[in-house]
Amino acid sequence: MPRSFSESATMRTLSFFIVLLCVWISFRMTNRSNHFSFSFSSSFSLNSKSNSFWIFQDILLDSEALEDGQAPARSLEYDFYRETCPEADKIIRAKVHQLFKIKASLAPALLRLAFHDCFIEGCDASILLDAVEGMDSEKDSPPNESLKGFDGIDIIKSDVEQVCPGVVSCADILVLAAREAVLLSGGPFYPLNTGRRDSTASFSDSATNELPSPHADLSETLASFSSRGFDERETVTLLGAHSIGVIHCKFFQNRLYNFGGTDEPDPTLDSEILEQMRSKCPKNHSSSSPAAPPFSDGSPMKAPRSPSLYNSLSSAVPPSTSFDKLLSSSPKDQGTVMTYGGTGADFGTVYYRSLLQGKGILYADQQLMAGEETGLWVRAYASDASLYQRDFALAMMKLSNLHVLTAPRGQIRLNCSRVA
Repeated sequence: MPRSFSESATMRTLSFFIVLLCVWISFRMTNRSNHFSFSFSSSFSLNSKSNSFWIFQDILLDSEALEDGQAPARSLEYDFYRETCPEADKIIRAKVHQLFKIKASLAPALLRLAFHDCFIEGCDASILLDAVEGMDSEKDSPPNESLKGFDGIDIIKSDVEQVCPGVVSCADILVLAAREAVLLSGGPFYPLNTGRRDSTASFSDSATNELPSPHADLSETLASFSSRGFDERETVTLLGAHSIGVIHCKFFQNRLYNFGGTDEPDPTLDSEILEQMRSKCPKNHSSSSPAAPPFSDGSPMKAPRSPSLYNSLSSAVPPSTSFDKLLSSSPKDQGTVMTYGGTGADFGTVYYRSLLQGKGILYADQQLMAGEETGLWVRAYASDASLYQRDFALAMMKLSNLHVLTAPRGQIRLNCSRVA
């Protein structure tokens, strides 16, 4: 007896869903073993495809957690603290602006601090942890010895804790503070989702071995950034952060007097910049710490200890943080420095124009001109400030989302330097 039209339609629909289920099961079994091997190098540049990638990754994370009997991992959200701490963004922004007025070099210090955190095991505030018995600290590793800005983060955290105790993570505070630092330095504003949680471990060995070196050639630099999912264009973009802050002599002195053990200067150095750098960094200048971070360091601000400044700072700093500690750098950071001077409207562009003229301060910077594609982007950013600001905003959004911890993983530290 012939089937009715409705019966045939029902059978076709059922067959379709059975086939779809089989395909899903097959795909799931194939990819489960590779689930946690996903890397940014196979993912995206920030466009519509990236959204699809993150949605898909979140589905995998959620299903994996449910199969293991755990609560599903949450995703970052826009305005994550809208109910638990609606003033969080406002507090962080206001405090960064307040501290910036007192010590402008805090801006490049915060940007560098965020880069060093996110580049090693993701944006989890592990860079902020002090060493304890059984755990070395990232901040004590050779590439991180000259990092500053820790006091600034502690001050911001103290203000947030007074309003919303135990709610806002140090990881979120760090990336949001770095964004404000970029904006205050003349860089672009970029939106950030929140909901990061803090690591319970620090990764000193990874920091020592995996942070990009200022002495690296182009292939090494590109490989380092590629391991975190950044392509050549994004690598050139992020290195433009050297446009702000200062670079200490110890990070480029080998280029001035004994490049590659030749007892001669780096032949790629422009003669004018060579003499300028030698005048600031004489041959007998102390040169320690062979490794250094890719983002330039903030210099100490020579501030008069006037009553008005002291009173202003006292209201900005919690009692546990001393006036002298905030305004000074450690003795190992003292000495002559170089800078590209690219703040304000020149954020980024002055750095790239310097590379075009052969006046890159760090060897790794000048090496960007040694590659066809990297050189192309150097020239593009040197001539188009708006293009650079757009790309820098996208690259910082991507950096700020590297391997974040979300609930139920990680924790919310009450003190950013100690595990809760």
